[in-house]
Amino acid sequence: MSRRTLAGGLAIAAALPLTALPATAEQQSVRFPSAKFPLGTRPVPTKTMTTVTQGIDLYDVKAGTSTDGYTVTVLMPNGRDSGTLPNAEAKLAEVEALGETASMQQVVQPSVADAPSKTEYMVRVGLWPLKDKKKAEETVTKLKDAELKAKVDYLGDDGVKTTGPWDAKVVMIDVKTFRGSYAATLGTSVAKRETVSSMAKARKAVVGVNGGFFNIHTSKELRGEPVGASVVGGKLLSEAVPGRSAVVLKGRTAKITELKTTVTAISQDGEKATVNGVNRAAAPDELVLYTEEYGAKTPTGGSDVVIDANGKVVGVRTSGAAVAAGTRVLHGNGGAADWLTQHALQDWTVTVDTKVVDLRTKRALQLTPDLNVIAGGVGLVRNGKTKITAKLDGHNSINMILRRHPRTLLGTTKNGSLILATIDGRQPGVTVGANFLEAAQFMRWLGATQAINLDGGGSTAMVVGDKLVNKPSDGTERGIGDALLVLPS
Repeated sequence: MSRRTLAGGLAIAAALPLTALPATAEQQSVRFPSAKFPLGTRPVPTKTMTTVTQGIDLYDVKAGTSTDGYTVTVLMPNGRDSGTLPNAEAKLAEVEALGETASMQQVVQPSVADAPSKTEYMVRVGLWPLKDKKKAEETVTKLKDAELKAKVDYLGDDGVKTTGPWDAKVVMIDVKTFRGSYAATLGTSVAKRETVSSMAKARKAVVGVNGGFFNIHTSKELRGEPVGASVVGGKLLSEAVPGRSAVVLKGRTAKITELKTTVTAISQDGEKATVNGVNRAAAPDELVLYTEEYGAKTPTGGSDVVIDANGKVVGVRTSGAAVAAGTRVLHGNGGAADWLTQHALQDWTVTVDTKVVDLRTKRALQLTPDLNVIAGGVGLVRNGKTKITAKLDGHNSINMILRRHPRTLLGTTKNGSLILATIDGRQPGVTVGANFLEAAQFMRWLGATQAINLDGGGSTAMVVGDKLVNKPSDGTERGIGDALLVLPS
């Protein structure tokens, strides 16, 4: 690997396979920005560039310095960091009655495209530099001994003014010179969680990042299930949450949009039933489709109808068994089980009609083998402007909008190039992460005209080749639901 320093102190590294033919500056359609870093006091960043393969460059970007320290946040009656003014005033009085000096702070959740601003209040005690976290912890212990719930807070996480620092990894994929393709994967099964490294290795991907959010509110053995649309190789493996953001991958193209899915079971007698879900736990009276990719048993307490690839009913059974290769299972309980009993008899045909509709174009996507879909967390940028759809995408809270977390971000440029980025966070003094507004600013700075937030926090991971290139906030790579892969062909 060779390195040389350019004006402005930016180091560029090149690691090219012998077969790689990098584009000239005139040919490149996506470039790293020359402007100052967009966050904090707009410092000049340092970056190191590595050419991964033809059309793909990796940038290691660092900016800012550490000036934030620690404080102690007294929790509200509901256990949250902030709350109403009366609750904050009551907590302030409780702390002061102990002889502690406390302050009440106003917290403003910024307005976004689909939700107004909101004001809440926090009660805090003390201020310590980064090196004195132990003193903040001692204060928390004292408050807890007095039966006041409290926690240590790093001020860089607040989401208000900061000097950083930031540690980001950016992959730029040039639409003009990249010759591979994009894909989604859920690993060995829908139900099981796996690391990005494992999923990337299995497909021999050149780049991989974590995908959308997964369901942490279901039973432990099913927590790999995506929250929102998942299509892998043209097959719907998880239904959409209607109207929420997603990224549609087809060949070497990527598009950010909003989706709706409909799945209908049609009996040979003409009767139809709405399939409420795909590869997830079933609620009362629901009809749920399970595919061979599910990787877990169907729920107990209902009826299963096993159908083959042609829709023929090849088995009617009590629920609670695995899905055999080459089959699908329609599971129903309550009223849905009654429908199966009446309209899905042994040797009958039950057609499963699946539609995935792009809500921007109002057209159905063709479920071909090169089609993949990953659900996003929040829309960030649309047509070159910040448009944060936190409420529609299920993340309308101070914690998600204002506070800083590790982020995994995806954007497309005007000409269709793809930008993948991670911003590490929750590492005081090392990297602060970003809030939604900062994430949108960052992606616009990189040249994205459309951008989306994927899952973040401890899930944020980027793999290049066989190496994890960022530093997950959990200290180790987390098992996740799905991943976006960049394949060499």
